Amino acid sequence: MLFLAKTLYSAMPGSRKMILKHVMSGICSKMNRTKQLPSDIMETPLNRCLNTFDITLLGVGHMVGAGIYVLTGTVAKDLAGPGIILSFLLAGLACLLSALCYAEFGTRVPKAGSAYVYTYISIGEFWAFVIGWNILLEHMIGAASVARAWSGYVDSLFGGVISNTTISLTGELHEQLLGRYPDFLAFTVCIVYALLLGIGVKGSTMVNSLLTIINLGVMGLVVTVGLYYADEQNWTSLKGGFLPYGVGGVIAGAATCFYAFVGFDSIATSGEEAKNPSFSIPMATVLSMGIVTLGYILVSAALTLLVPYYDINPNAALPEAFSHVGMHWVKYVVSLGAICGMTTTLFGSLFSLPRCMYAMAVDGLLFSFLGNINTKTQLPLTNLVISGLCSAVIALLFDLEKLVEFMSIGTLLAYTIVSACVIILRYRPTFEPIAKPASTPASEVSASTSELTTPGSEIVCLVGTLRVQYSWLGPIFGNCEPGSVVTVCVFVFTTFSAALCILFQVSSNDLENGIWWTIILAIFFIFIMISALVVIVAHHQNSAGLRFKVPMVPFIPALSILCNIEFMVHLNILTWLRFFVWMILGMLVYFLYGIHHSKEGEGNSSYSILMTSSEAVKEKWGSTTKTMFKGAFTRRKSSNGDRSAIIDEEESTE
Repeated sequence: MLFLAKTLYSAMPGSRKMILKHVMSGICSKMNRTKQLPSDIMETPLNRCLNTFDITLLGVGHMVGAGIYVLTGTVAKDLAGPGIILSFLLAGLACLLSALCYAEFGTRVPKAGSAYVYTYISIGEFWAFVIGWNILLEHMIGAASVARAWSGYVDSLFGGVISNTTISLTGELHEQLLGRYPDFLAFTVCIVYALLLGIGVKGSTMVNSLLTIINLGVMGLVVTVGLYYADEQNWTSLKGGFLPYGVGGVIAGAATCFYAFVGFDSIATSGEEAKNPSFSIPMATVLSMGIVTLGYILVSAALTLLVPYYDINPNAALPEAFSHVGMHWVKYVVSLGAICGMTTTLFGSLFSLPRCMYAMAVDGLLFSFLGNINTKTQLPLTNLVISGLCSAVIALLFDLEKLVEFMSIGTLLAYTIVSACVIILRYRPTFEPIAKPASTPASEVSASTSELTTPGSEIVCLVGTLRVQYSWLGPIFGNCEPGSVVTVCVFVFTTFSAALCILFQVSSNDLENGIWWTIILAIFFIFIMISALVVIVAHHQNSAGLRFKVPMVPFIPALSILCNIEFMVHLNILTWLRFFVWMILGMLVYFLYGIHHSKEGEGNSSYSILMTSSEAVKEKWGSTTKTMFKGAFTRRKSSNGDRSAIIDEEESTE
């Protein structure tokens, strides 16, 4: 008995220590676990009914909103002048880099959730939750801000009657973050369009397509009439020239114009409702980006050719410009286009938000009731109701001019991580779009045989390893697992890109004045970034089986990462503080709920992992004591007391 007591005394602390150590170390593995795709990747409870035309107009409608009627005047007058054409071109190209990365992922993974799902598959659960949590905020604030703009535009058409009446009835709100008055019209608009989306995805996209076509028609009319009355003298040196604010003004204008293209991720969100996502998603992405970029450039050209840039009215740029040449009736056409554009932008945000909530809930990272699909409409109706109400309340109360910039952090962060994911997956040999069946000894033998006999098997095996011409890097990276070096290099490139952008933002004057330490630091950062890209290029890619792939990997995704980070460092410090507050709330949700209910962690509890699968099924917690007694008698002379608490079934039967 004394021996048994000593054995229990020495064994129990060790077993507890082992379990505690496993639980603590398991947190890191849980945060890094990746999503496993089902055997049938096309299977979904949602309705696959959207064609390429529907998805293209969904993306165009989400991007071409009130910005084309308001943003063009502000940027042309205050930032770039007629050079706004180059600003929109640069912003469109910068956004196209991220759009191409989204298109490749849409081909790989035709699922709802957009950047959230892409990150979950390639990087891991924690970063996927971070992206998904910010996407929810992006679409929620996006919908509310557009509803508020819609309300303000209609109010201006009626001479401010709506706002004046509301203030007379309710009074003004004097809090800092709140709006001047409660906007009941914006609240109603959010609710109405949420109800419209509830009729079904096909019916609601038909309405969206109709409104988008009307908006494009208005843009075409504005361009045609504007170019007919154009005065090319407005681009000459007599009236300021084509670049009155210089190249710096063009770049500053591009940073502002970039947010006019935000919204193409709604295309990726529709991947689970597309008939042929491997074709429709990349095609719709490229077409919508081309249409929107061309539209912005032509409207900007027509505006700056009608009137000199310094005479533009930023609050009503197009109506005032046409009034300048005696075309007063265009004001009503522009108003129709603006209302249709804002409606489709609101539609895009309310379309994407419930589907992102659904994707996260299905994976167990958000509450399970958010993953329910209505069998009749094949829509996440609960999510749609919550999305509409939350957006409506925000639109009712808050001053959204202070929150719109806050929205852009989540967008740019998602773009950055998706671009990084494209590089990682392109060099990862283990990525499979379709899950493998359970392996048997016979299947393993046949698989190994087929690998030896298949002509392309050598290429597949080389993915993520060094190319022959870069064998001189072998002593450094030759013993690393395939793909791991590329992942580290992507992290290094992203980190030093952020450092370089921060240096340019903080020490721009020192760089211009030739201060030696800033120049050396910038050269060092650039050298590390180039070295990381060289190491990535030195490895074999895996692009087999993709219907669409980003060209010039890793350079295009790397350039996308750099551009997105550059835009992020220009954001206000208060915006970053609000972002961290939102992330603290997200971390509470993840660590108190999501990490414990993740579908990828089912069947792998902290205790059962310490046992074999058969032992975890057959025995309860108390049975461990019996096993420990048995181990004490059978291995009395063994000095490994800690191991006696946990015994494999096979070992005990021997």
